[in-house]
Amino acid sequence: MSDLLKNIDARTRLAGTNKLEILLFSLGVDNRNGRRETFGINVFKVREVMRTPPITAAPDMPSSVKGMVSLRGVLVPVVDLAEYIGMQPDSPRDIMIVTEYNGHTQGFLVEAVDTILRLDWAQMRVPPEMLTANLGGLVTAVTELADNRLVMMLDVERVLAETAKADDSYQFNAIAPLNRQDLTVVYADDSSVARGQIQKTLDVLGVKSISAVNGRVAWDELQKIANYADSTGRKVKDIVHLVLTDVEMPEMDGYILTKSIKSDPRFAGIPVIMHSSLSSMSNQQLGRSVGVDEYVPKFEPQRLAETLTRLLLRPGEVAEAH
Repeated sequence: MSDLLKNIDARTRLAGTNKLEILLFSLGVDNRNGRRETFGINVFKVREVMRTPPITAAPDMPSSVKGMVSLRGVLVPVVDLAEYIGMQPDSPRDIMIVTEYNGHTQGFLVEAVDTILRLDWAQMRVPPEMLTANLGGLVTAVTELADNRLVMMLDVERVLAETAKADDSYQFNAIAPLNRQDLTVVYADDSSVARGQIQKTLDVLGVKSISAVNGRVAWDELQKIANYADSTGRKVKDIVHLVLTDVEMPEMDGYILTKSIKSDPRFAGIPVIMHSSLSSMSNQQLGRSVGVDEYVPKFEPQRLAETLTRLLLRPGEVAEAH
């Protein structure tokens, strides 16, 4: 399967086209409904697919974390996705998808991998509430294939956050509040965990916020604000002071959202921060090619707060804040 995974240069060419490539996989027959569902993960985050090597059990880990494997001398945690979402399939999960998020490598156990599919983010829809309720909010996007199968994109960032159980409270404690309710940040992310951490960061900073579950919703909100600004004779940059966007989102990704903002003169002067778990240098360069002002990796609230402070305040105000 590894030969299906293209090199990073080929994959990054999709950026700015609102397209993505997903690797389809299954976790087995769900004992709750007797169905074998199809899931997807962005190929950009997949390093390789392999037969699962011997796993060394690790103490004091959640039950879905099976332990660690050694890949070329690097210890990699292994998560059984079926067990994590509450399935108990009879078939073994002896295939491992090795992924990389924010510079961290981990393996996900699956029953089988299918193929790589190229899609437009516009084909990926926000899942209905019933589906998110049944899977505990783990599905961030859904699309239908030509053979009528539904493909569900899992919120892998949430899986990693909940299985790692890392205490990040010290990072929030180190944030210097601004207490500026006259400042408003619009942010977009399809991950509930990521949105929660962004909101907590903004709450600690003491600035107002408008949240969106994807780029399309954020763009619609910005259009409403622009129309309001026009009707009241104001500039949009005096109402919205910064936009924070994820890269991967259904309907409209962060690249297209940024290009839309930067190409529309109504939004002149509003900085855009790209906030993503795709932390490679090539990804940062792609963000800047569509007009992103800054790039901040996810799950680093202190670094996010510092960047927000620098872009929201004038130089003299930044000095006072510190």
